[in-house]
Amino acid sequence: MTTSIPAAGQDSVELEIGGMTCASCANRIERKLNKLDGVAATVNYATEKAKVSAPAGYDTAMLIASVEQAGYTATLPAGKNSQPGADTADPDAPTDDHELLALRQRLIGAVVLSVPVIAMAMIPVLQFTYWQWASLALASPVILWGAWPFHLAAWTNLRHGAATMDTLISMGTLAAFLWSLYALFFGTAGMTGMTHAFSFTLSPSDGASNIYLEVGSGVTTFILAGRYFEKRSKRQAGAALRALLEMGAKEVAVLRDGTETKIAIADLHVGDEFVVRPGEKIATDGVATAGTSAVDASMLTGESVPVEVGPGDSVTGATVNVGGRLQVRATRVGSDTQLAQMAQLVEDAQTGKADVQRLADRISGIFVPVVIAIALTTLAAWLGTGASVTAAFTAAVAVLVIACPCALGLATPTALLVGTGRGAQMGVLIKGPEVLESTRAVDTIVLDKTGTVTTGTMTLTDVVAEPNTERVDLLRLAGALENASEHPVAQAIARGATENLGSLPTPDDFVNMEGKGVRGVVEGHAVIVGRESLLADWSQSLSSNLTQEKQRAENDGKTVVVVGWDGAARGILIVADTVKSTSCEAIRQFKKLGLTPVLLTGDNSAVAHRIAAEVGIDTVYAEVMPEDKVAVITALQAEGKTVAMVGDGVNDAAALAQADLGMAMGSGADVAIEAADITLVRSDLRSAADAIRLSRTTLKTIKTNLFWAFAYNVAAIPVATLGFLNPMLAGAAMALSSVFVVANSLRLRNFRSARG
Repeated sequence: MTTSIPAAGQDSVELEIGGMTCASCANRIERKLNKLDGVAATVNYATEKAKVSAPAGYDTAMLIASVEQAGYTATLPAGKNSQPGADTADPDAPTDDHELLALRQRLIGAVVLSVPVIAMAMIPVLQFTYWQWASLALASPVILWGAWPFHLAAWTNLRHGAATMDTLISMGTLAAFLWSLYALFFGTAGMTGMTHAFSFTLSPSDGASNIYLEVGSGVTTFILAGRYFEKRSKRQAGAALRALLEMGAKEVAVLRDGTETKIAIADLHVGDEFVVRPGEKIATDGVATAGTSAVDASMLTGESVPVEVGPGDSVTGATVNVGGRLQVRATRVGSDTQLAQMAQLVEDAQTGKADVQRLADRISGIFVPVVIAIALTTLAAWLGTGASVTAAFTAAVAVLVIACPCALGLATPTALLVGTGRGAQMGVLIKGPEVLESTRAVDTIVLDKTGTVTTGTMTLTDVVAEPNTERVDLLRLAGALENASEHPVAQAIARGATENLGSLPTPDDFVNMEGKGVRGVVEGHAVIVGRESLLADWSQSLSSNLTQEKQRAENDGKTVVVVGWDGAARGILIVADTVKSTSCEAIRQFKKLGLTPVLLTGDNSAVAHRIAAEVGIDTVYAEVMPEDKVAVITALQAEGKTVAMVGDGVNDAAALAQADLGMAMGSGADVAIEAADITLVRSDLRSAADAIRLSRTTLKTIKTNLFWAFAYNVAAIPVATLGFLNPMLAGAAMALSSVFVVANSLRLRNFRSARG
């Protein structure tokens, strides 16, 4: 599915859709909307939203009415369509809470009422006098009230000629309930002393003496449990947008008549000048008018080295000032900022992500019509042989009852529970069952560089001294001076010096030469550390050897700091973002899984190709901005590739949402984690390989569960058509299938990480 893009003269409208229970519902709504003149729509089941492109001035009431005619609800999100990219909807909105609360109440009620019903039906010693009537009293609310969403969805599907898992659930539970009512009120099942004895012999049964209330209540409870946990997971769909928008500054110090005044960010206007102190976030997009500093823009560009900013340079809102005081003139505010546009990218990617049709619905679409056909054939065959109407209906209803797959309610939830639980132990958090199916066809894995393949922090990687200078002296004097600076590169040098030498001396007369470096006195030496141009200002030049080493390092995309003291250049310090120790092994594991690794980064081309060569990646996309990352993912998908994306930064959020499978490092930004399908708690790229292996294994287990969940019931259908079904045989078939499903799911506990 692709996101509809409004053409000229078109308006883009977003609708929140209610009442969908499966991906086929989304497809039905989409077809309904696309039948309207001039309308192009995409509907996403996971986010419960429809994105509609309609002629300018199109009455949105007609769109809503069209959705309602299909049997669903549609509303305009508060504040959404008036200000793109600014999701002002309350994450705890009453509608969301009410829907989830209602489902939870149904689940709790179903569990409390159905447990004694199942126990009495399966354990003869608990079948006291008139137990059958107690079962009716307890099961009725479960089957009628608890399963009401399934009955409603089944009716909606029926009106459109479709059959899904909801149809199967509704058909089986109502068949069991209605036949039980007949047996209790018009048969012999309601008589004093009636019991369900253990009898597994194949002999014709008197349908009027059997009740199947435990079937209806048990199936309802199992399915409600699965739907509740799925719904709770889906409620996180909008969290990525909220987390992204919350990254911006909340207040800003505006200059008014030469004095600083604190105002809310919403009151900032284009043209206002504001102050950004060291450590503060830049309030909005603008141009620096005074001061120089280093700005950490990695959230937008992925560039691991802070950007030096001075008067006339552009700055971006939500990036962090890590150097000196800056004065900035606002050029874009509100929904026009790059941060808001990134939020729009994330939302577009989420809305346009292809739906994964649920496996159970696909099976049900075939299974339901077949079962109904068998039941009708059974009824006709019995009547055609001259049997009584009661016997004919007994056999026909028995087919419907035994076809109601109790284990189907356990097939996905139990495997998902065990699989995700094992994943959590390994540091892999899987959001929902749809994620598992995405991993099946993944053939390309796109990797962010900074913080994913590399450590994401600047590290001192080499120290090159002149022949007449001791390496340890170069590191000690430069490290002592840099230790007094707040610049990220300076701090990397100070950390490296401390790790190698221990404590460092304290400098005197420390001076920060903005944008160039620092100078001061250390152990009686006048030391200068910074750019080559700073040393040139003090008539200190590099030797040809140091010049060659500096050029080689810069060609590899590394940062070089020059050191001199007592009137002469003494050496260079090389700083770079280093590859994680586990990244090479992770790339080998990806290739073993049949995946093609791709490096995608906002960093410069030299750095990207150096890192790629070091870990064994052949395909590199460098100097890519966030919106271009989405374009790269989309282009790969257009080539027929199924793409997984691993990232950790805000700049990766939209690409993570666009990818068929998004995986976020748990050490990364919250917005990246919320936009992803899988969270990798450990900052270890090998976890991504484990996640794919675990997901594929869990999906295989779910498919096996679904097969046997149906197989046990299908095997009993011939028995039911011959009129030999009795409650204990039905219960045994369902119990065996449930036991198998649970036991098969528990095998996932033995899954082992390839990390060793």
